[in-house]
Amino acid sequence: MAVNMIADSEYQRIFIEDVSLLDVRAPVEFIKGAFGRSTNIGLMTDDERKQVGTCYKLHGQDAAIALGHSLVNGNTKQQRIEAWQQYIAAHPNAYLYCFRGGLRSKLSQQWIKEAGIDIPYIEGGYKAMRQYLIKTIEQASTEQPLLILSGITGSGKTDLLLQRHEAIDLEGLANHRGSSFGKNIDPQPTQINFENNLAIKLLKQQHIASTFTLLEDESYLIGRSAIPQVFYQAMQRSPIIVLEESFQNRLNRLHKAYVADKSAAYINRFGAEAGQHAFSEYLLNSINSIKKRLGGQQHAELTTLIEQAINSQFNRNDLSAHFDWITSLLRHYYDPMYQYQLSKKQQRVIFSGDHQAIHDWLSSKGHSNISLSR
Repeated sequence: MAVNMIADSEYQRIFIEDVSLLDVRAPVEFIKGAFGRSTNIGLMTDDERKQVGTCYKLHGQDAAIALGHSLVNGNTKQQRIEAWQQYIAAHPNAYLYCFRGGLRSKLSQQWIKEAGIDIPYIEGGYKAMRQYLIKTIEQASTEQPLLILSGITGSGKTDLLLQRHEAIDLEGLANHRGSSFGKNIDPQPTQINFENNLAIKLLKQQHIASTFTLLEDESYLIGRSAIPQVFYQAMQRSPIIVLEESFQNRLNRLHKAYVADKSAAYINRFGAEAGQHAFSEYLLNSINSIKKRLGGQQHAELTTLIEQAINSQFNRNDLSAHFDWITSLLRHYYDPMYQYQLSKKQQRVIFSGDHQAIHDWLSSKGHSNISLSR
């Protein structure tokens, strides 16, 4: 039984309720873009899909279908059906999809039904759902009020965002902290997946009827994840609130994030020796990434301080030397850059305060429209 889910309301329910999705596309298609609750158990492998595609171009649809059946037959076919059965047993309310909701969905559904299980497939498939999510971002850019949280480096913007139901953590979606030292151990998502996850977050925001969406003041690129242009432009037009924090608290927060937590993560992932080496490379590659903006002399001084701190950390188990380069980086690079950037946006600032003041102000605005008025 095919279930028509073309209607926007049905796609919305799938994403808001985190419905499990069985993706029967080939692995190469899944890697390029998918949805957070989808699991890939393909009807065909990448090589099989390539062979069928070539056959289709040269000899037409009937020949391609025949080749597909010859490639996925016997034990191979049975193994794939059993994998689908195991998935459906663990996710009994799942839906099935391929790229366009066409032949692969229908064939997979038919084989699963012959094995005694009914599973609906999504007409329109991945392509239709992806288009719906793109449309969601475009509509949110014009219809959903946005509020931008700014704050000097280390002020704890992410910590605040994670405590607010109105917020979307763009850096979390991008798996990158946004700064030159923001790279994480695990890779960033594909651009398509970053956009898909942003759209799903926006749908959930709309569902809870939040009067505005709180976002961190980001550059167009978060690592290599690009904020969709139409959404980024909407952010640049939106009012700003500024999170204020003491220098010492900022210094302690960055020392924890850049050094204590990050080195522990590398060592936990790779072991003591390899982890220390990977952590050292992370710090030195990060400072090298802003060499041109720092200038030769400042870059050399910071590199020396980082190397001394690494030596102190791994030879004497002393992390305190890292405070030296972080202090210098804040005073001579991040802070002047932030003050310059904020000065160009000052007319959009509608409130400033520390963590508690920001929380109180946001809570007071929970049922009112955000405007540029103070």
